[in-house]
Amino acid sequence: MKRNRKENMLFKYIWKYRWLYLIGIGILLVVDYLNLFIPQYIGEVTDGLSMHTMDQTGVLHTVYKILLTALILALGRLGFRYFIIGTSRKIERSLQNELFAKLETLSQRYFNENKTGDLMAYFTNDLEAIREATGWSVVSAFDAIVLTMMCLYRMMVYVNLQLALFTLVPMIFVGFYGYFIFKAFDQHFEMKQEAFAKLSDEVQESVSAVRVIKAFTQEEKQQKHFEEANEANRQVNLKLARLRSFAWPVMEVLIGAAYVIAILFGGYYCLIGDITLGKFVTFASYVGTLIWPMLAFGDCINTFTLGYAGMKRINKVFDEPVEIHDDETPDDVTELLGGITFDHVDFKYNADYVDALEDVSFTIKPGETFAIMGKTGAGKSTIVNLMTRLFDTTGGSITYDGHDIKKIPLKVLRENIAYVPQDNFLFSEKLEQNIRFGKQNATLEEIIEACKIADIHENIKDFPEKYDTMVGERGVTLSGGQKQRTSIARAILKDSPILIMDDSLSAVDTDTEDNILHNLREIRENKTTVIIAHRVSTVKNANHIIFLEDGKIVESGTYDELIALNGQFAQLVRKQQLEKQLADER
Repeated sequence: MKRNRKENMLFKYIWKYRWLYLIGIGILLVVDYLNLFIPQYIGEVTDGLSMHTMDQTGVLHTVYKILLTALILALGRLGFRYFIIGTSRKIERSLQNELFAKLETLSQRYFNENKTGDLMAYFTNDLEAIREATGWSVVSAFDAIVLTMMCLYRMMVYVNLQLALFTLVPMIFVGFYGYFIFKAFDQHFEMKQEAFAKLSDEVQESVSAVRVIKAFTQEEKQQKHFEEANEANRQVNLKLARLRSFAWPVMEVLIGAAYVIAILFGGYYCLIGDITLGKFVTFASYVGTLIWPMLAFGDCINTFTLGYAGMKRINKVFDEPVEIHDDETPDDVTELLGGITFDHVDFKYNADYVDALEDVSFTIKPGETFAIMGKTGAGKSTIVNLMTRLFDTTGGSITYDGHDIKKIPLKVLRENIAYVPQDNFLFSEKLEQNIRFGKQNATLEEIIEACKIADIHENIKDFPEKYDTMVGERGVTLSGGQKQRTSIARAILKDSPILIMDDSLSAVDTDTEDNILHNLREIRENKTTVIIAHRVSTVKNANHIIFLEDGKIVESGTYDELIALNGQFAQLVRKQQLEKQLADER
């Protein structure tokens, strides 16, 4: 069943636009049919002049027919381009939209395992190859079959049957040649796409990490990596170019053979009187007309092969299972109150990896401020990933207000959660648009209020363009603290029942942190807030704190209760207090 769906993925779009294709093919049929008459008209004029059976009026009449035919052909060529080539653009657009929509349904695991360069190659080279296969290749294939058959038929009926059969010899060789070259093109194109993806990924990573590269003076190393990827891409493209450079000369030899046959046998039949000079000219013109279908045969083999290879690569994305999806019978829930329960939750990112979380259990009451602490790699962000259902648990269960997280529609779940991620991703847009991302209908006044709560408003006022300031790629034009506070403002503006902050105050000073936390306590009253932090000062006023180590909860309680335990949390408190004391003494 899965195989059928794969095979029919492209056919679905061809069927959707079938009437446009049929109109285009109908026009192309007329164009091909009219192409057969110009050689006939030329032959008639040749015979008429050589045999003195045509006067000036007859010549002019034939010229008018040729001009009228040429005009109709010109209009027809515009027509089939509009309907066939234009439709291929529509198919490309539809595939782009569906491919992007498919990517949005895939889990975080997929993006962890696949590079950006590969994904970009799907939207560029692969879709371009599919567009060519559903556009010009349709024209080429139609001409290769229909125009060839029409032309051969006219040669048999109007000129000479034997001469027409002689011209079939190189056509048979073309057919066998195209069959054997098909697999070679397919294999080389896949290699070309993979090399392009690696090169794109190398460029993307180097541009994104340019500050790190410069800071560590690794320009030469990165240049070497790029040169290696570029050379690999060049070599693969050279192999494909060599294959093409071999394919076309062979095709030209076959075409040349057809001309040789036309001259030798056509000339012989003309000399012995089996055909007239005009029919010889017509025959030679038909052979010339056959050149395009012969070339089209090779061209459509090439482009169909590339399109087939591109579709195979894209089908890998379409066939990727959607791991995170709505349950078939979801609970009737439209709003969350903020009660969250982890019940003996286990999780690992990969079957071969160790557990990221093991037997984690806790309960967050609606309206509580809940804090998660622990060393790097202890599993703090993993808990957040499970709360937002970027991943599903491998054991145990998570419930919101008594509803299993898998029974809550994803849209409802995520609409009720405002999330400040650890990487503080910002888009290459204006600051105002970045902050409005979570609430598209927000007014400027609401945005300014959210920025005041996040303690970023005064900084924005100092920017020349203020809220119209363009943010560089991934927020590169802002400092770490400014990016964090902008992300916090975006989450505050959403005003959801649940706010999750994943280590989102690490880049601000303690005074700014105090201001933000004070503001959050005021606006988040009776709303659930989950805070992940490394600094003890961030979680001091939380209703409940858990301390993680190696994916397990080793300590749990209020701030005072954890101090009284005199365990790892208490040691961390004393260590940070000592660090602050030493810093103040300086």
